[in-house]
Amino acid sequence: MTENDIRNGYMEHAAKVQFYRWFQIYERPEGGIGNALDILSKDVQVSSSLGTANGHEEYEARVDQLPRTWRNSHRVTSSKITHMADGSMNLDATIIYQNLGMLDEDAVRQAELAYSVSFAPQDSGLPLITNVEIKPVKEVPGDDYKDAYPENRMRSLVHAWLSFIEDPDRDPEPVREILTDDFQLNFSSGPIRSFEEFKAWLAGPASQVEASTHVLENFSVNVKDGLYTVAVDFDWAGLLPNDGELVAKTRHTWTVTNDVTERFARIKTMDVEILEPFRPKEK
Repeated sequence: MTENDIRNGYMEHAAKVQFYRWFQIYERPEGGIGNALDILSKDVQVSSSLGTANGHEEYEARVDQLPRTWRNSHRVTSSKITHMADGSMNLDATIIYQNLGMLDEDAVRQAELAYSVSFAPQDSGLPLITNVEIKPVKEVPGDDYKDAYPENRMRSLVHAWLSFIEDPDRDPEPVREILTDDFQLNFSSGPIRSFEEFKAWLAGPASQVEASTHVLENFSVNVKDGLYTVAVDFDWAGLLPNDGELVAKTRHTWTVTNDVTERFARIKTMDVEILEPFRPKEK
């Protein structure tokens, strides 16, 4: 991981927040068009085999035309972010798209799609999507249908958490939206049960590095009785003010509540296990 990777990490997490939110209007349309438009710039351009939609009004009209009986699933198999000189970002991704309803007799249509998504930074908050280009790559044999919503919804949440806590501005307020009222964060430094305690942690232990980022591994999601359980390993790297670098590896287990009409699911509990202790990076 390079110094630029570490310094740009929070911006890349922010782009992935919006990218994973993109799929939710297709996978859970009952969440409402408002959350879909929330991630798009006013003059967004969306191009696919259906044609080109310009702006919110045309995009909303396109979404309204989709049959509500269809079920859609989008599994991200690869993604890469490129930083542009003007501060914008481009994300190129490969998706396995599945559909139930397009074909007869409940057959699963499955295709590989290539996504190219552009993001514009904002004065505050998450970046907005300015352009989406979707191209078919190839039809692939249909597997059993797999609902991708739980993973996409939880990945957007995890990237939101990481983007907010890695942001060098150290603003705690965006995190309020992704926590339940009765949250508990069980960190190695001690449990956090109130937003005031979280603010103190973010301004204290979390701010001892100049910049930091996390790389996700071994991501999994389970849903039972409406409660989501997320497990993920984080490879962490941080830059010290004296140009030193620290590394560590942790395992997070979260319980999460989800209201499909809200912008984000909410963290109820967070348990952290240290797999590899914080230490200077070996040269």
